[in-house]
Amino acid sequence: MERYGKVIAITGAASGIGLATAHLLASRGASVSLADVQADPLSAVVSSIQKSTPKARVYHKVVNVAKPEEVASWLDETVKQLDGLHGAANLAGVLGAAGLKKISEMEDKEWDFVMDVNLRGVFNCIRAELQRMGEGSSIVSAASVAGLKGYAKGAAYSTSKHGVVGLTKCAASEEGYRNIRVNCIAPGPIDTPMINKAASATPSIDGIKLAINRRGRPEEVAKLIAFLLSDESTYTTGSCYTIDGGHMA
Repeated sequence: MERYGKVIAITGAASGIGLATAHLLASRGASVSLADVQADPLSAVVSSIQKSTPKARVYHKVVNVAKPEEVASWLDETVKQLDGLHGAANLAGVLGAAGLKKISEMEDKEWDFVMDVNLRGVFNCIRAELQRMGEGSSIVSAASVAGLKGYAKGAAYSTSKHGVVGLTKCAASEEGYRNIRVNCIAPGPIDTPMINKAASATPSIDGIKLAINRRGRPEEVAKLIAFLLSDESTYTTGSCYTIDGGHMA
């Protein structure tokens, strides 16, 4: 198990996969900078980390990833407060109307909302991170199995996650000369508040075929993210790793 000693920025840190990743990396010695749009839950995560890992260095800020100026300000302060930036996990995301509306029924505002957070938000983060990172850094972004295939009534979400895969590959191709690695993950159904809320409105979410017949746990995804951010994956870039209980098998 690698002990990090690195500064890692994490979006979507107030719940789900982001929360689990923040706890795991802090427990392994990373300094973590946490961002989310949810102020109170984000503060609660900071308090929880400080209780479970008293020596952890933690900075946090409320950030809307769809706004590039907020992302830039957060990362500037991260570098200032924690003395650098060595890695990032871009995990903020929304489902929108996934599972509820066909393309012919979707309104512009629904499409724009999902794209602004899931794709523009990841672009804002990757761009700002690359501007502040040095050689040997690593970026991991959240795509989805929906970024690898299409799902009925999931056009905005699926398109946004396909975009994350493409953006990851482009960034990896551009930044390899600096030994900066850029990868993404493609989770299947993970037991998070976002999925729980969606499943209550769209039961078919829990009906997809899995080889391992259960939802994944956020902690399981966090371990994959930690590997991709670590020096144990120094020849891995431009890849999209499925973690989906065998859904894509």
